[in-house]
Amino acid sequence: MLNDPRSHGLWEKTAPEPPVTVPLTDDARADVVIVGGGYTGISAALHLASAGSRVILLEAKEIGFGGAGRNVGLINAGMWVMPDDLPGELGPVHGERLLDLLGNGPSVVMDLIETHGIACELQKAGTLHCAVGAAGFKEIEQRAAQWQKRGAPVEVLNAAETASRIGTEGYSGSLLDRRAGTLQPLAYVRGLAHAAVKAGAVLHTGSEVTATERQGTGWRVRTHRGSVSADWIVVATDAYSTGPWEKVRTEQVLLPYFNLATRPLGDNLRRTILPGNEGCWDTKEVLSSFRMDEAGRLVFGSVGALRGTGSAIHKAWARRSLKQLFPQLGDVDFESEWYGRIGMTANALPRFHKFAPNVVGFSGYNGRGIAPGTVFGKVLARHILGELPESDLPLPLTDPRDPPFRTLKETWYEAGAQLAHFAGARA
Repeated sequence: MLNDPRSHGLWEKTAPEPPVTVPLTDDARADVVIVGGGYTGISAALHLASAGSRVILLEAKEIGFGGAGRNVGLINAGMWVMPDDLPGELGPVHGERLLDLLGNGPSVVMDLIETHGIACELQKAGTLHCAVGAAGFKEIEQRAAQWQKRGAPVEVLNAAETASRIGTEGYSGSLLDRRAGTLQPLAYVRGLAHAAVKAGAVLHTGSEVTATERQGTGWRVRTHRGSVSADWIVVATDAYSTGPWEKVRTEQVLLPYFNLATRPLGDNLRRTILPGNEGCWDTKEVLSSFRMDEAGRLVFGSVGALRGTGSAIHKAWARRSLKQLFPQLGDVDFESEWYGRIGMTANALPRFHKFAPNVVGFSGYNGRGIAPGTVFGKVLARHILGELPESDLPLPLTDPRDPPFRTLKETWYEAGAQLAHFAGARA
């Protein structure tokens, strides 16, 4: 994307085309202007337009340019935080409300895909949170117990059961979440965009917002070549925020994350590695994730950026790791490579912000953007339509606050990932 093969890698090669869009070049009027063309923004546009609202969406680059088009494609339920910890972080009302919303998030995604006929390689096989050692197994046991008491269809698998599903004996067990699944992330957001356009939303790419100004009871949002006047503004820029809402980005510590994709595996290998098509990630502090795409490519990723010395270090580590996990692969050849950034909040939970009257947004998905972004876009639409008052939203209102030592932490995450991978997975 934008002539950078390392921005979206495999996903850009295999995703259907997005809807045809052009930059904003005139002065337009809408009920709602949405800033950002990722899961949150496109979902909000789709749900608002479907309800009859006049919607204009402004995206600085291309649809799915940020995290929506770069992630590994796991449709996870919930967040990183243990379920029982959410009421302590958010209070009993918002904590349980958020757990219910995000626990059902994958089903919302899957229903939208089926309703709108989105071709995005959807797999409903669930996900496996893979335990590394005794400590990892204890962690997944705790997580499973906390979800099970809320009625979630999750279960702990032992080492043998895990090995039969994944094709490796590298894990002490796993947590199977049957609510979850996988998809082609760029194809999904482009499919949502097609559905939003069909519903009546107007999407403009190459339209970076440069300024906003109050206009009576509403707002005027300006780009380099045009403007939109609207009653509401939805800020859906998250970790790639710049300009008027750069505070959304600076509230988060950016964590680099890369993915590599093998060439399509032969039928014999596909029968031994993830034959059930679950998506996986492990319990290591510097975690790894992996899954199979529709054509049988093994997609493998971890923390780090594919630039400078990191490019060679991370790819060499990935080859060693895959050889340890799946010796049947032999020497691995990667067909695609790409990376992006994950925005991490101080408590690993998302945020709801009201930047000014009728200017609202959710952000801070901490690497779990597919289901949360989709459902939060729907929540914003319902809020703007008057169906969901602020008191009933799944998150309390907070003000953006920069975390201490943000720049230092970001530098350390990139350098620390290189150190960990330089030494990791050596025989």
